[in-house]
Amino acid sequence: MLRILIADDHDVVRCGLRRLIEAQAGWEVVAEAGDGKDAIGKAAETNPDIAVLDYSMPLINGIEATRQIRANVPKTEVLIFTIHDDEKLIEELLRAGARGYVSKAAAEQDLLDAIETVGAHRPFFGSNVIEILLKAYLAQPIRNGMPLSDQETRVVKLVGEGHTNNQIAKILNINLWMVENQRAAAMRKLNVSSSVSLVRYAVRNGLVEA
Repeated sequence: MLRILIADDHDVVRCGLRRLIEAQAGWEVVAEAGDGKDAIGKAAETNPDIAVLDYSMPLINGIEATRQIRANVPKTEVLIFTIHDDEKLIEELLRAGARGYVSKAAAEQDLLDAIETVGAHRPFFGSNVIEILLKAYLAQPIRNGMPLSDQETRVVKLVGEGHTNNQIAKILNINLWMVENQRAAAMRKLNVSSSVSLVRYAVRNGLVEA
């Protein structure tokens, strides 16, 4: 059973989301919230597998709601479902801990795919979000950093696919500290400071499929 919390300040949106979600076998809406503060409280009460949040919510916006839900209920993944598609906003939400980002203009199937993917603890970005991040990356000045080693490239590829450091260690059959060192080395060479930037690099260089 996939247990889902939905949070949006529009009753019509929440109603539509509930109908869509509960039409799927094995999916259940365990709570609804009309503002960010209520979303944080109900996430703590119900421990859902996924919290589907809008960004523009009263009292507490989606960024802070995401941050607090991830801090208080770390097993709950956050999927952002919003009309906003600003590159800086997307980055802020990802840094706050969101695992996926889907536009409200997307097809219903995209949202269902996003919920299923995020429910499996894998990242999901709508095609328009990937395009926005890719354009922002390409607009940045080219950096002449040192080339990555084969092992660093493998680690960056797995980061781009959404794996955690522990998962990468198991996949590559190496110690966790080695993963952390390789990841840190790659970030130094690429002159980046966040996982979002590593994902961009992986997409830009064809290490993962956009």
